[in-house]
Amino acid sequence: MLRESLVPEKFGPLQGVRVLSTGSVIAQPFAAALAAQMGAEVIQVENPRVEDTWRTIGLKLPSKDGTREVGTSWLQERRNEFNVTLDMSSPEGRQLFLEMATRADIWMESSRPGTYDNWGLDDATLLALNPALVICHVSGYGQHGQPEYLRRASYDMIAQAFGGSMYQTGFPEPEPPTRAAPWTADYITALFCLSSSLAAYVHARETGVGQVIDLAQFEAIHSVLAGTMVEWFQLGLVRERSGNKSPAFQPYDVYRVNDGSVVIAAPAETIFVKVCRVLGLDPGDEHWSSARTAINDVNGIEFDALLRGWCEERTMAEVIEQLNEAGVACAPILNAQNAAEDPHYLQRDVHVEWEDEQVGTVRGTRTVPRFSATPTKIWRGTTSPGADNAFIYGTVLGRSEAELARLRESGVF
Repeated sequence: MLRESLVPEKFGPLQGVRVLSTGSVIAQPFAAALAAQMGAEVIQVENPRVEDTWRTIGLKLPSKDGTREVGTSWLQERRNEFNVTLDMSSPEGRQLFLEMATRADIWMESSRPGTYDNWGLDDATLLALNPALVICHVSGYGQHGQPEYLRRASYDMIAQAFGGSMYQTGFPEPEPPTRAAPWTADYITALFCLSSSLAAYVHARETGVGQVIDLAQFEAIHSVLAGTMVEWFQLGLVRERSGNKSPAFQPYDVYRVNDGSVVIAAPAETIFVKVCRVLGLDPGDEHWSSARTAINDVNGIEFDALLRGWCEERTMAEVIEQLNEAGVACAPILNAQNAAEDPHYLQRDVHVEWEDEQVGTVRGTRTVPRFSATPTKIWRGTTSPGADNAFIYGTVLGRSEAELARLRESGVF
């Protein structure tokens, strides 16, 4: 649809796409934030009485005026957005939301099923007003299924547990399963949210017909378990935890060196041959060639011990250099300081500075990925709750200053 751009300068591959985002915390809002980093016009809606808890979770930085603290994750992940507050359960809040939705291409939300229906904001109503609208509902258990499941709350670790990934993460019994950090289920769900919304948007742009996406977080996680379910249905096998090592081949694990640890990955036979040569072993000798996949047999255990001994006798720099020179994937295990100082990170300008409206100059991670023809940019940092109420409701939706004051006083936003 033709309309004036909300962002000061068009940029990125998603310029001209308008996203209305009404979820909270991580998964769905991060999908919208990714779109914003690629040039989309994202309007993020918060409850006027209860701000998004992601604003203040974890470590925080003080605001410039000293009146509040802002979480570091919010500063990193909520750039380039317009922030408004709105009580969508009120009649006037419902009307403002409907007007924003008629001017949007995509509406993303995360809530328990039925929340918006109870406010008179059901899918049929939205699509009647904007037939090309793409609606993506993100929830823990989906929009249909067992009623008692649909009513349950879900967060990152819940999705990892119920989706099946947590059972496979960590070390074997008697160690308990562990979550993948920091918020892997949320970020995976965000990628599904954005990719499916954009796929539906392409269809709507070609046909003029919008649609509704039902994205259950547990299904997003369950769908990235590789062959886990085929192995169960076809072979009756349950994948168990194996720690860092692959249960099917070696080397693929964390290895101690005399000044730390590295990861070595040789998933193909051709790479295993290269590892053998580095160790001075004959890759044609069946004693060693069988060790690649028979990791728990005598030959496999012996090969693992030889490789670990070779690593422990050398420094991290020596191991990384020798293996990579031989064509074997090997990398250090970086922490934040390591990443900030690594020459490859520095050469690629992975970490950049931007101005945040709340806390001032911030240094963090740049936008990803990099586009050759439509580069992304950080045109704005984060804002306080409702910072764009006057712009969106006044300038975009045409409410007068007097009406904005009345709506503000009545608690609509």
